[in-house]
This record gives sequence, C-alpha cells and structure tokens, in this order.
Amino acid sequence: MKIALQALTSAVIGLVALGLLLFVPAGTVNYWQAWVFIAVSTVATLLPAIYLAVNDPAALRRRMHAGPTAETRPLQKVVIFAAFGLLAGVMVFSALDHRFGWSPVPTAVTTAGDVLVAAGLAIAQLVVIQNSYAAATITVESGQTLTSTGLYGLVRHPMYVGTLLMMAGIPLALDSYLGLIVLVPGIAILALRILDEEKLLSQELAGYREYMQRVHYRLVPYVW
Repeated sequence: MKIALQALTSAVIGLVALGLLLFVPAGTVNYWQAWVFIAVSTVATLLPAIYLAVNDPAALRRRMHAGPTAETRPLQKVVIFAAFGLLAGVMVFSALDHRFGWSPVPTAVTTAGDVLVAAGLAIAQLVVIQNSYAAATITVESGQTLTSTGLYGLVRHPMYVGTLLMMAGIPLALDSYLGLIVLVPGIAILALRILDEEKLLSQELAGYREYMQRVHYRLVPYVW
C-alpha cells in the first residue's frame, strides 16, 4: 500500500511538472496536442505501475528510485542529469515551436508521435515485467540473475529501445518537427549510458559476458 501511495504521489507531481513544462512556454492551455500527450503518457505509465504495485512491488520500487543522485557511478550521474535536462528542453522547445509555428506537424503525424510515445512506455514497462531487476539506476543487486529471454533475446537493452521511440515521438506529439534534433544528443547520451552499463554488468553479473556473445546487438538489430 505504501509503495502504491508513493507511486500516486510521484504521478501527481509529474503531471504538475509536465503541465508547467508545456503550457507555460506555449502561452496557452488551448494546446490539444499537449493534452493528448499528457493523457497518453499518464495512461501508459500509470496502468503498468498499478500492475507492478499489485504483483511486483519490489520492481516498482526499483523503478521509482531514479535520478542523478540515485546513481552510484560518476558517469551515470552526469548522463542522467543530461538526459533529464534534454527531456525538459525538448518539451519546452516543442511547446515554443507550437506557439510560434516554426514547424507545424499535421494531425496524422501528431497521432503517430503519440503512438511512438505509448509504444516506448509500453516496451519499458514490459521489460520490467520480464525482468524485475530492471531498475532505473545502473546497479547489480545481491542475488540478481541474468534475464536473456523475451525482449532480452532480441537486443541487450530493450528498455532503451523504448526510450529511443519516445525520443522520436515526443516532439511530433507536441507539434514540432524541429524538436527531432533531440535525437542527435539523445542517442549519444544513450550510447554512453549503455557502454558504461555493460562495463559494470560484464564485471559483476554472472553470465553476462556469455550473454553478450549470444545476443550481438545492444539497441537496434543489425545496426548496433
């Protein structure tokens, strides 16, 4: 019950922050793309959180323990700080783009952006269901076992596949083509996180080196 209340409180705070990031730079609440994005993000986050609160509260607790201060590795602190800044930045920029009409997006493309956001969040939550040790921080816990089936049988970091989809979807969902420039620094940040994470996992998680030999691709099959 306690973890469910914590998750609910976190969700409310997140909604308030999201509203400020979008509607203040947009200069209006008459921004239907933002309202749809908030609804999609809330549903795609809250429903899996409720599922985990009931069926695997430990996994939900790991997901909620996030942010630069939660990381133990110095590089990861920098990476997460940059990632949070980039996420906030692309939302503010996209809202400004909507306000001033720099690169308007057709409704069909906006809808596609929302689908990408929902798919990205769904993949991230499915990863947690398949691997309850999939935390928001880079760590190896005592007794942690290797997960190599399901999505982990396709790529080594399926959760970041969801992140990549979200990076592409957020600016489109918020009525901005120009916001897609976030993909350049976003992919670089993601690559740094993955490489450092694999360094830790190969050293501390039993069987991970062998797993790397079986599943060759980190993020995108036949690419990287």
